[in-house]
Amino acid sequence: MSQPLLELRNLHVEADGAAILRGIDLTVREGEVHALMGPNGAGKSTLANVVMGHPGYRVTDGEILLRGENIASWSPDTRARAGIFLAFQYPEAISGVSVIQFLRQAIAARKGLEELSILEVRLDLAEWMDRLGMDPAFAERHLNEGFSGGERKRNEVLQMALLEPAIAFLDETDSGLDIDALRIVARGVRTVRDENPLMGVVVVTHYVKLLEEIEPDQVHILVDGRIVHTANAELAQQIELDGYDAWRAVTT
Repeated sequence: MSQPLLELRNLHVEADGAAILRGIDLTVREGEVHALMGPNGAGKSTLANVVMGHPGYRVTDGEILLRGENIASWSPDTRARAGIFLAFQYPEAISGVSVIQFLRQAIAARKGLEELSILEVRLDLAEWMDRLGMDPAFAERHLNEGFSGGERKRNEVLQMALLEPAIAFLDETDSGLDIDALRIVARGVRTVRDENPLMGVVVVTHYVKLLEEIEPDQVHILVDGRIVHTANAELAQQIELDGYDAWRAVTT
């Protein structure tokens, strides 16, 4: 079997002296979709942020391996250049920076270039915006400024398409979306995966609706900083019916 794309081994993490992740083991291979589910405060978003290198968290034990290399000491910028992508739950607005300017800089950094032709970016951007059903005028708007929740999430999908990451973490991409907007975003994720079939995806979510649109290979339940159960996509349906009470008992 091929080397895992991403592997977390006995990962322990704390913030402000408090333990948040307590021995996470997770393996994601090329092309796989994994879902992280669990109650509020379980550590789902923390896990995504730790893999991305958020400075507010400290790894106290364990390893984060990207294609076999321990990246726990790498900066967020280095991780992004290596192909780790995080779609934020609440993407920040950046006044004065247009979508196309932001993407031009991000794509150049991802490809290890000093700069990138604005024409080259514009052509690729126009193609992807058409495929994702986005208004071409969107490219000139300031990043996330005045965007609706759905527009912010679709912009994250657009970034993912153009940056071509090795692995993408989608942190509650469905948060704040109605069912129609959720389906549009999910369709965008599927379109990106069709173009980049080796990309690994880790979906952080509370809700089964997104997983009906993006069917995961494995579903992991996090409770109190631990993965307490892993199964196939049917597990999400079980959670929808029964909640997390049965799994909370595992950690007590």
